[in-house]
Amino acid sequence: MDRSRSRALGLPGAAAILLACGFVYGQTRNAGWIWDDGLYVTGNGALRTGAGLGRIWAAPPGINYFPLTETVQWLQWHLWQARPAGYHLTNLALHALGALLLWRLFRRLGVGGFGAWAGGLLFAIHPLAVESVAWVSELKNTLSLPLLLGAMLAWLDWDAAGRRRDYVLSLALFVLALLAKSTVVMLPVVLLLHAAWKRGRLGAADFRRTAPFFAASLVLGLVAIGFEHARAIGAAAPGPGLLARLGEAGQVALFYLGKCVLPAGLMPVYPRWTPGPFWADAAAWGVLAVITLFLAKRRHGWGRGALLGWFFFLINLAPIAGLVPMAYQRISWVADHFAYISLIGIAGLAAGGLDRLWRRLPAAAGFLLGGIVLLLAGESRAYAAFFRDAPSLWAEAVRRDPQAWLARNNLGKVELDRGRPAEAAADFQAALRLEPGSAEAHANLGDARLAQGQSAAAIAEYAAALQLDPTLAGAQYDWGNALLQGGRPGEAAPHYEAALRIRPDYASAENNLGLALARQGRWDDALAHYQAALRFDPNLPEAWLNRGNALFSLRRPAEAETDFRQALRLNPHYAAAHHNLGLVLAALGRETEAAAELAEAEREQSRP
Repeated sequence: MDRSRSRALGLPGAAAILLACGFVYGQTRNAGWIWDDGLYVTGNGALRTGAGLGRIWAAPPGINYFPLTETVQWLQWHLWQARPAGYHLTNLALHALGALLLWRLFRRLGVGGFGAWAGGLLFAIHPLAVESVAWVSELKNTLSLPLLLGAMLAWLDWDAAGRRRDYVLSLALFVLALLAKSTVVMLPVVLLLHAAWKRGRLGAADFRRTAPFFAASLVLGLVAIGFEHARAIGAAAPGPGLLARLGEAGQVALFYLGKCVLPAGLMPVYPRWTPGPFWADAAAWGVLAVITLFLAKRRHGWGRGALLGWFFFLINLAPIAGLVPMAYQRISWVADHFAYISLIGIAGLAAGGLDRLWRRLPAAAGFLLGGIVLLLAGESRAYAAFFRDAPSLWAEAVRRDPQAWLARNNLGKVELDRGRPAEAAADFQAALRLEPGSAEAHANLGDARLAQGQSAAAIAEYAAALQLDPTLAGAQYDWGNALLQGGRPGEAAPHYEAALRIRPDYASAENNLGLALARQGRWDDALAHYQAALRFDPNLPEAWLNRGNALFSLRRPAEAETDFRQALRLNPHYAAAHHNLGLVLAALGRETEAAAELAEAEREQSRP
């Protein structure tokens, strides 16, 4: 494509990428919360307050150190609270921006206008990206990508013109990308790869120029590894050794290559294969070596650009291929969202190939791209539909792989939320048959038993969960709930305290600890814990109700009225808050208002 035709592609090409993203992902604006969105968003107390924003950077409560991502989630919470549509549209907008920047990057690397645009379009609609875009918690992927691409484009500007501001901008954007998600850590190696690709060699100057990038990668990479080991892996049984993980890395890379080239049979949770055997690892590495040698022999022609895309793909798999132990490896060696950045390399190979074809046979290139786009967009749109809510996602995951214990476990949580504890218990038991060592499944089975009124069986499951994972704060919390419901508040309190030692910002545990103390008549102590719960999560209506109860018991009815009204602002159908507000109003001599609230409480209690 000549220069004028390339420029003519500008606005129509951008519009085509945006429309394609809208076709695939527009449906997600009506999607809900799935998987660990509760951990990162709806149940993340740090998103609620200004103090929480400080904790995100200085003392993050979660299992990862991605403070920029959490800051964006903090901003989103203050924009649209627990309404998921805004979060989904943010993911979509960032993904579309990433595709547009990728188009520009390919153009800057010398790919022709048609091929560069095609590469951005194929990345935008590729099914392997669906999990990252349609899952709110994967904001860390969609946010880190534009920052990473911006850093690469600024580096190219600096490399071409030598302006210091471009170098500083590139480094700053890279640090921000690391703070969004640490798996972008391989950029310094990519920059060296680009220098070798451009000049055919590496010199001392190249290493000096990239040294600050390597320093940023080292520092924030070690922070990420520290968080992963301390908060995610914890006291779990050690995984395979380094040599075994190195062998598996070949199979992982070959798996992702297959899904990039032929994205069929995608799953929310893939089966976790047994490490080895040696011949399988050797065969995988052999295939990768053959591809590399094939491209290397053609490095003086079209293979030169292909090697850049191929090595980009491989290099960016290093952080997620199993070489560094990750908690997710207990579930599976692979996941679609891990390959989001590496997909750029394969999109680049496609861009280069289509560009060469376009120069020789433009009609054939157009028809080929059109066919590929129709297939990929249709598959992505159909796959994205399963991410609309947790029931759809986990039912489909079980259908695609009935042996996926995590899918069974999460489907059980869906049934429990629907008020079907017997069905939930069956799913949790199925999960435990597939994965007997799952602390989470034991704890969830305890919740199902408690919902069935079987408190002794529930406590046994919580004990089993904590024996497998002593850091499971939720199991301590649930054990306390079982004792509290059984009228044993004195025994429940130590379990809430244990949950808070594991997770100091656990608002619900603070609230229920206060409740346990209140039932022992310790109103002042209870009040302190309710206040702590509200510091961590000001949107917890149960804490407002309970603090109102404590204030009323301490003969502070005017303050109690304020708390009960706040509980009702958060949950207008809260029957207990209507009832207790009525009692307070009666105590204050406002009989007409009191009667209205008590009547409203009765209506709410009679609602189906």
